[in-house]
Amino acid sequence: MQTDSSFTFVLFGGTGDLSMRKILPALYEAHRAGGMLADSGKIVAVARHIADRAAYIDWVNEHVKPHVSKNGVDETAWASFLDRIEFVKIDLGNPEDFTLLRDALSGRPGIRVFYLATGPSLFVPICRALASVGLNENSRIVLEKPLGYDLKSSNAINDAVGEIFAEEQIYRIDHYLGKEPVQNLLALRFGNVLFEPLWRREWVESIQITIAEELGVEARGDFYDNTGALRDMVQNHLLQLLSIVAMEPPHSMDSDSVRDEKLRVLRALKPIDPRDIGKVAVRGQYHAGVIRGSAVPAYATEPGVKQDSNTETFVAVKVEIENWRWAGVPFFLRTGKRLADRVAEIVVNFRAVPHSALGASASRGGANRLVIRLQPNETIRLYCLAKQPGEGMNLASVHLDLAFDRFFREGQMEAYQRLLLDVINGRLALFVRRDEQEAAWRWVEPILNEWATANKPPKPYAAGTWGPAAASAMLAQHGTCWLEEEN
Repeated sequence: MQTDSSFTFVLFGGTGDLSMRKILPALYEAHRAGGMLADSGKIVAVARHIADRAAYIDWVNEHVKPHVSKNGVDETAWASFLDRIEFVKIDLGNPEDFTLLRDALSGRPGIRVFYLATGPSLFVPICRALASVGLNENSRIVLEKPLGYDLKSSNAINDAVGEIFAEEQIYRIDHYLGKEPVQNLLALRFGNVLFEPLWRREWVESIQITIAEELGVEARGDFYDNTGALRDMVQNHLLQLLSIVAMEPPHSMDSDSVRDEKLRVLRALKPIDPRDIGKVAVRGQYHAGVIRGSAVPAYATEPGVKQDSNTETFVAVKVEIENWRWAGVPFFLRTGKRLADRVAEIVVNFRAVPHSALGASASRGGANRLVIRLQPNETIRLYCLAKQPGEGMNLASVHLDLAFDRFFREGQMEAYQRLLLDVINGRLALFVRRDEQEAAWRWVEPILNEWATANKPPKPYAAGTWGPAAASAMLAQHGTCWLEEEN
């Protein structure tokens, strides 16, 4: 991951929550590690509510420093990191202010990276303003989600940005693709002969992908109430993870080879008949409940949320892939807020043995499974059956831990750190291409439209539970259950 390439990293939304919690801490970690960022590389923060650089450095010390380095801050590294940071005060609504940015960047060597950590309504105006002062050449632009509200609005943003930046300049970021276990999933599948022969319909019974949160909508009630879980999580994070799990082996790991295979999966998703949406998609909304011993309010009483809101905070959906590898294998996707635990994981349930001479345990589907935990503890576990000690042939579930930290001295790289380094170094493989995004929107739109026209309220679930009972019933129809229900 080392680079000698000079760069200027321009951070729009320099005082926003994302910059505070993720982007600036990730850049600091890359700086602290040494060799990952060229010595000449600079960070230029852009905001309008800060007077000057000195005031911005004060803000970084107060708000960003607490989010870096779990094991404490290296004060020497922190001081040299601050030396990289410059500041330009700009009103993003005033295109004429962008001449100030152009002058600040004039004569700087290397690539320019523009990170748009702003609302999507500002994406197009910022890109047009950059082009008006000639800053769209020799540059890369990073777009945060959500990119649009539906297929039409997503295409409108992509069309407008595409008039200014070429596709190879556009980095649509999905931080789940930068997580270490996702990278290890690719390594396990395509670097070992052990798993790939089993990675198909003949041996896989079902696959679950879950992204669960304990938090509610926090201070984002107004945004979330106009978005919902399907747009916020399924259309991007969950379908991207599904495409990596289900993709065919690429001929190489270059960006287009990987993304071509992901696209084939997204285009092979079985379209959902609107008449069947009630059978294959469950939406819910959390009511008041208890999280880790503390009472939490209902979604409808959160600040910024309409009292009669029908916005879903939970989605579970069954997905099928119409190709030779996966035909007939159900993929169950699930996400929600105010659930019983914070966890993101992929569960591959393998089929039972065709005949068991060892009792019913070996005949149960899912006795062999691979669990890829993305958060909070990034691990990969392979579950199988073994004989219990003692008399008789009694089987019990055991697991093998793939403990990477025992084999590799280097600490795991945080997802944003990896992805930001990829942008600086021009690596596109872990970023979403436009045609991938369109395919994902095209698949979720029938669900969005049906929920909008049916006008039925989401199914209620108490905060601190695993969502509506209907989500469990959907899996029970296929003779399986969610992983936590096994215990």
